[in-house]
Amino acid sequence: MIHPTAIVSKKAKIADDVVIGHYTVIEDNVEIDSGCEIGPFCRIVGNTNIGKNTRIFSHTVIGSPPQDLKYKGEKTRVEIGDNNIIREFVTINPGTAQSGVTKIGNNNLIMAYAHIAHDCEIGNGVIIANAGTLAGHVKIEDKVIIGGLTGIHQFVRVGKLAIIGGCSKVVQDVPPFSTVDGHPVSIKGLNSIGLQRAGFSPDVINSLKKAFKILFFSNHPLHKGLELLRVELKFTPEIEYLVHFVHTSSRGICL
Repeated sequence: MIHPTAIVSKKAKIADDVVIGHYTVIEDNVEIDSGCEIGPFCRIVGNTNIGKNTRIFSHTVIGSPPQDLKYKGEKTRVEIGDNNIIREFVTINPGTAQSGVTKIGNNNLIMAYAHIAHDCEIGNGVIIANAGTLAGHVKIEDKVIIGGLTGIHQFVRVGKLAIIGGCSKVVQDVPPFSTVDGHPVSIKGLNSIGLQRAGFSPDVINSLKKAFKILFFSNHPLHKGLELLRVELKFTPEIEYLVHFVHTSSRGICL
């Protein structure tokens, strides 16, 4: 299943059924689990682990040194889970000494020309559209959609089930369940369609709509909105999570 023009280190740990395309290079410390397909002209290097049933398209580079001037060759790694699709010309860098790992979960779609920089953490069921760019230390939670040509600043968090419009500039944290867009992004509303598709009940969606109105679409400062939520709404797990996300934001919320 390995094309004769591919260069695969004998030290790499490759499952027997992995398909490797022509002119692809795989170096010593790479591990690729069963069911994977690696396209032509790829380069997978460094301490890189790739889970089951992941498909990687041509000209992708995974595990090359991070683009961080503080990086001094420390032994860091990339961890990629199961059932991912990684399209053409994607680049994924390993961690730096600060966290040691760039981690990608399961069932993600990373489209062509996307870049995932050092120390990023991607959850499950995430879609990064074409040329989406994540700077270092970005955290993307589950089922987020990132529009094409979007740039995300270092240390930004994006909460689960958020959707970011294409060509956006993201410099502050994006709340869960939100729809955001702009330069820089601002909150446009609740991601109601995404919540419906994810199986959230109408009661939960209505409760989140009320929470968004209090927090993000009133004349109150954000800290006052958090206080009002506790008075005016019953706290469901979704509201608790939203409040915790806002309360623990280190970069501020993209209002």
